[in-house]
Amino acid sequence: MREDASILTPTQVGQYIKTFMDRDRLLSGLLVRGEITNYKLYPSGHHYFTLKDGEGALRCVMFRGDAASLRFRPQNGMQVIAAGRVTVFPRDGQYQLYCARLTPEGAGDLHVAFEQLKKKLLREGLFDQSRKRPIPPFPNTIGLITSPAGAAVRDMIRILGARWPMAQIKVLPVRVQGEGAAEEIAAAIQWANWKHVADLLITGRGGGSMEDLWAFNEEIVARAISQSEIPIISAVGHEPDVTIADFVADLRAATPSNAAELAVPDQRKLYSLLSNEEKRLGQGISHHLLRYRQVVQRLSKSRSLTDPSSYFRDKRMLLDYQETRLAHGLDRSVSAQKERLGRLAAALDAMSPLKVLGRGYSIAQRPDGGIITSVQTTQPGEPFTLRLSDGEAACRFE
Repeated sequence: MREDASILTPTQVGQYIKTFMDRDRLLSGLLVRGEITNYKLYPSGHHYFTLKDGEGALRCVMFRGDAASLRFRPQNGMQVIAAGRVTVFPRDGQYQLYCARLTPEGAGDLHVAFEQLKKKLLREGLFDQSRKRPIPPFPNTIGLITSPAGAAVRDMIRILGARWPMAQIKVLPVRVQGEGAAEEIAAAIQWANWKHVADLLITGRGGGSMEDLWAFNEEIVARAISQSEIPIISAVGHEPDVTIADFVADLRAATPSNAAELAVPDQRKLYSLLSNEEKRLGQGISHHLLRYRQVVQRLSKSRSLTDPSSYFRDKRMLLDYQETRLAHGLDRSVSAQKERLGRLAAALDAMSPLKVLGRGYSIAQRPDGGIITSVQTTQPGEPFTLRLSDGEAACRFE
């Protein structure tokens, strides 16, 4: 075969097609809608998957740098919109979409990430009521993990001071939004536990968008809250706002101000309660003293105290009476038993064989003691004994 300048290597063909496709403006900025299949996350941090519709499929790759911005974890079967460029990978000659952004269709990526993390932590039991720690009723030291410049920290300090000025307040300053905020919040919780700086922690911030509150939806914050030995109240945003931190925390407050109200008792209500209890206690003691005074007065007039010897005289008379009753009872019992014994002896005597013999009857007995009841059982010349009332006679049958 002769040399020809038109003959190309597979690599050259791939490079040519790649250059051709890279120059195409449409292929350089595509939005592709499809269902994720064959999803794989490699240790390198790169995501590989395929987007398919009813008739076709498109191979896709999302490199680690672009994947770092993902708020959710892609899954097979998820409908998404992928943004990126289509080009050829010269090594295998396959065209694929190099994905720069990935958004779930029908819902924002933050919402999907929220639901995914919520389901994951729910399966692990981080939301279980059984693992939540009780809030101390009278905390001595309260740690506020929040932004030192926000209105939320000022509101909490003001309410805590008015309701329970006996508690010491420590502010642990952190960023509550933006990059690195979640790591700062988690680190502050861990440091507070390591140093035992408080009896109770409140973490949160004022209201904002879902993006503003996102630091409290990060897994690192949720796990720091679940591992805390110090009870934690979550106070993020306003009443409708719900974050992952709210589910994991030992107590959820609607707002930072509400967290301060839940953290400590109201001293005014407590003083009022103590005052009422003091009055009730005083009235109860007075009532008991009056009742016992009446009892003492009644006892002081009793015969036992005015004439102590009368008690012993009464008991002595009672003893004599009981002794007499016992003696009469014994006499009646002995007489009854004697009478019964006489009846039984008479009945036994009446049934005695000796009584029969005394009336002229006798008993014939063989030498072995057997009773002879019929002449048919005797033999002529057979000896026997005839027992009479006053003795025995030796006899013989003839």
